Amino acid sequence: MNAGDQLNKLLQEAALVPLDEDTADKFQLYLSLFIRWNQRLNLSAVQGEEGIISRHFVESIAVERSLSPQIATLLDFGSGGGLPGIPIALCRRNVVVTLAESQGKKAAFLQEAVRVLGINAKVHARRAETLSAAFDCVTLRAVEKMPRAVAVSARLVTPGGWLALMTTDARLTELQTAAGPPFQWDSPIRLPESDSRILALGRKINSQA
Repeated sequence: MNAGDQLNKLLQEAALVPLDEDTADKFQLYLSLFIRWNQRLNLSAVQGEEGIISRHFVESIAVERSLSPQIATLLDFGSGGGLPGIPIALCRRNVVVTLAESQGKKAAFLQEAVRVLGINAKVHARRAETLSAAFDCVTLRAVEKMPRAVAVSARLVTPGGWLALMTTDARLTELQTAAGPPFQWDSPIRLPESDSRILALGRKINSQA
């Protein structure tokens, strides 16, 4: 079974619609890039092919499936290895994705991934705080100093837009507090095959951040 077929099998087991053949092939290409660069850059502590597919890819696709269909622009804050930004760009080709990553070597990986995969994405190779644009959705996953990053991200969400936090039950209240009062939160969504990892979606209900 190739990586695309394995990914689709796991998506079906998680009650998620499988990918079309072209998108599954792109995920297989992304996987090979990720594994090759991960050997020298430490993009993720998860090393094996099966772990990357089941933990990173399935969870990222679950996030994409939970996002509003009205989203046209998305910022992946502290993108690292491109998770969840690259899977979102692969699944939603009409969304313009910005991958913000200040570490030069990781930004170089993202540039190469964008080029090879031909996705509708661009790399911001500096800290996300330096961005002047606002986005319909900002995603965060396992970035350093997460509460501070959430506070910065809140300012980068357009009025009516969304903050999408991949986090855990234990940190939810802390991060919602860091986002501030403009956000109205949906009930957390449990990520596949996890007892503690969740997606928290907050909508910015006014223009004051």
